[in-house]
Amino acid sequence: MSHVVRIRFFYTGVLCSLCMSVNGCGALDGQPHRESHVSTSSEAQGTDVDARPVNLAHFIESALAGPIVQEERALSDGTVALCYVIRTYSEPQEHAMGPWAPTTIYDDASKGGIWFHDGHVHDVDGAFVHDIAEFYGDPEWKLYREDGSVIVTDTKAAFEAAARPDVDPQYHNHVVEGRPEWIDRQVSVFVIPVQPIYQDQPTSIGGRAGGPDRGAHNDGPPSGRRGGPPPRRPGEDGGRPPRPGGRPADGARRGGPGFAALGVAFNGVEFAPPAPLQAILAAHTIAPFDDAGGHLNPHDGYHYHAVTGHTKEIAQSDGHAPMIGYMLDGYALFALENEDGSVPVDLDECGGHWDATRGYHYHAGAAGENQIIKAFRGIPGTMTTED
Repeated sequence: MSHVVRIRFFYTGVLCSLCMSVNGCGALDGQPHRESHVSTSSEAQGTDVDARPVNLAHFIESALAGPIVQEERALSDGTVALCYVIRTYSEPQEHAMGPWAPTTIYDDASKGGIWFHDGHVHDVDGAFVHDIAEFYGDPEWKLYREDGSVIVTDTKAAFEAAARPDVDPQYHNHVVEGRPEWIDRQVSVFVIPVQPIYQDQPTSIGGRAGGPDRGAHNDGPPSGRRGGPPPRRPGEDGGRPPRPGGRPADGARRGGPGFAALGVAFNGVEFAPPAPLQAILAAHTIAPFDDAGGHLNPHDGYHYHAVTGHTKEIAQSDGHAPMIGYMLDGYALFALENEDGSVPVDLDECGGHWDATRGYHYHAGAAGENQIIKAFRGIPGTMTTED
């Protein structure tokens, strides 16, 4: 089977037996091998930051496209580390995909999805579609016909034309909706360090805001490598060579033009960076999310832009918010609210904090914020797609 890396357009129990040996594949893309090391202390927090390993048993077996294996892989900054390679089908197991667009302006909220604006979640029901010109204070909006039917991308060709960076003008003033049957089944490949590598200086997520080289509906990075920039040789871009210990030297370049993926839910679906809402709106289009916070990408399938409580959760015995997945740097992601409805007030600039039970971990941002995490506290791995 050939493996094809794609650039993303648009918004977008018992496991299989595990290969626990390292296959010694070495660095990727011809980059030099660098010794990896886990940092377990944080001057910023003044306490040990325990690096909890990824718990593979949490993943839903039917979501996996093959056994989870351990391999030495290059992380997004070129650091080589022992990683889990997790291949999944980006298809939720716990809930249906959709709906996204209502059929008419008379439909209630059960017929449509959700949309984010100013930190709030709004139902995309018929009334929302009818009143969108008033909602945004722009009379050029009109997403419905005189008979009350909603103007939606109702064919695969229309969906792809509306989802491309230069939106075809005939699909302005459309609700952009993809359907699962239009998407070729692909495998998402998540490369996540077995042990998170803590960084005092976080890696920026960057990009995903609809910059000029991406277009209104392009969720992906400008390069073919997803999940971060290509690995860099020591000293490139003016940075100093990485110091021993599995991370770049102080002052070396971190992050990149934008990550196309942040992590993975236990159902195998990708957690994505913020949707480029303003760029989408610039074409007088909306691309609603379903109630689970997800929508479709013409090339890479279904993915989440928000956490809304629809996916598998690992309950915590102390009332802490449940665990819902892992980020590309190997740190666990938890829901925002604890069992009693409270939310953490001590989150750092990445959206995470430390406790004695879980070590360092993230809490998902509120759905209306359109930002699951704000930055990577650890060195992130990568995510690619395969045919």
